[in-house]
Amino acid sequence: MKHATKLYETVAALMAPGKGILAADESDATAGKRLAMVHLPNEPEHRQDFRELLFTAPGIEEYLSGVILYDSSIKNFTDDGVPFPDVLTAKGIVPGIKVDIGTKDLHGFKGEVVTEGLDGLDDRFAEYYELGARFAKWRSVILIDEEHTPTDAALEMNALQLARYAQLAQAAGIVPMVEPEVLYAGDHSIARAEMVTTRTLQILFQALIKYRVDLPGLILKSSMVLAGDMNHDQSLPEEIANATLRTFHMSVPHEVGGIVFLSGGQTPKRATENLNAIAKLGEQPWPITFSYSRAIEEPVLLTWQGKPENIPEAQKMLLHAVKMNSLAAQGQYDAAKDTKLK
Repeated sequence: MKHATKLYETVAALMAPGKGILAADESDATAGKRLAMVHLPNEPEHRQDFRELLFTAPGIEEYLSGVILYDSSIKNFTDDGVPFPDVLTAKGIVPGIKVDIGTKDLHGFKGEVVTEGLDGLDDRFAEYYELGARFAKWRSVILIDEEHTPTDAALEMNALQLARYAQLAQAAGIVPMVEPEVLYAGDHSIARAEMVTTRTLQILFQALIKYRVDLPGLILKSSMVLAGDMNHDQSLPEEIANATLRTFHMSVPHEVGGIVFLSGGQTPKRATENLNAIAKLGEQPWPITFSYSRAIEEPVLLTWQGKPENIPEAQKMLLHAVKMNSLAAQGQYDAAKDTKLK
């Protein structure tokens, strides 16, 4: 592949030890839900203000290797007229782009969905590359219950979409991040989560290999393996760490460029504690770090409250959140000493 060397360089930059990836790629609608937490209306200037606060925060480049943007934000500017991707690149942070356009019902499969967005994707990749994006993300959503969901058919359909997206990304010189998110929502047990996540990843990698996606030039974004949020028996960090790494060793080829975790609705502190427990189990065949959205952004939003005078304090909170997760990615996080993350 003509872009292979560049892809590997991007993967190495993104998976740099002690650094993680901020997923600031909420759709405009999801960004509105975040803003609603601090009673701000979902208007472009509020979304722009919050993202500018994030991307211009002093010192974040020490702990962040990449930031995933959304279509509207990769084309957006600071108040001084500097494009957001340029702000990040100047800090040595790799800009990325979310390219799927969300989920639709998978007809004939009750409650299961498939992600869309392949139409015209090669042209969009060419545009995003010009704008500075060097990696991309596509999320498929895997619903889970204790009995019948997900079906292999739904897993296979989503794996095919992810494989085609990954092919197109690599052809454009962009590292594909593949994200098959097994939802945390539900009352399923950790054993069920482990079984489903293992099956999901096995089917995904069968498809990626079949369609000749270059695995060293790809990053997996995965859920942690834990009991559903409605399950009465909530998983402990050590259980989650063991189940998650068992799953990866059963499913993920060793040549994959790296693995990053989504927070998936966990509280900021819990996501950090669980990452720390995983890192404490020692070196794995792949570099492993975080790619959190809400778990990083929520404390920042709550500190900012939409008030310009709170920006310095909110940026300090961002620096604290990414530093704590950087420590956790190295197995060095001390929850007892962290009084800021909730």
